[in-house]
Amino acid sequence: MNIHQLSVSHDERQDRLLLRLNTLANEEFRFWLTRRMVFLLLPALTQMVARLEAAQPGLATSDAQAQSLLTELKRDAFLQEADFATPYAVEAPQRPLGEEPLLITDVQLNHTAQQSLEVIFLNTSAQPPLACTLNLQAPLVHGLIHLMAQTASHANWALPPASDRLGANLHPTAGTNADPDPAATPRSLMH
Repeated sequence: MNIHQLSVSHDERQDRLLLRLNTLANEEFRFWLTRRMVFLLLPALTQMVARLEAAQPGLATSDAQAQSLLTELKRDAFLQEADFATPYAVEAPQRPLGEEPLLITDVQLNHTAQQSLEVIFLNTSAQPPLACTLNLQAPLVHGLIHLMAQTASHANWALPPASDRLGANLHPTAGTNADPDPAATPRSLMH
């Protein structure tokens, strides 16, 4: 799936964030994110994008403070170049997940061998459970974090400051806590 645009908006009535993305293949995927899910997801995404940045050849550092600074510099460079002015293209002829946004109850985050972040959005309450997998490069993860944090702030959701999100503690997915490489360990967030 080649993502063309991302959009995050707040629905006051539902008090949820609506994450929409459209692809170059004219598909639109829509997801509901609750306040609790955003509260859990933002620190996890922040930590995982820092690991993505650290895994780039020639950029690895064992110093956590230097890595944090590097991630901030990469984020700032992306945000300066990103196009937040072009309106989101509303009309996408195909909605593979259906007309209603998928309510996210769980998220799994994994680093891939291609230096991207695999994000698996799940609704385990649905019968059968529904899932959608996204593979995001670091710049797109920075954009997603920015849009989610900005929209949550405008919704007056009390989220931890960005500096606190980078040091967030994640819990490994069951059965993977023996993995000695934390960058390769899948992460799971449950609502």
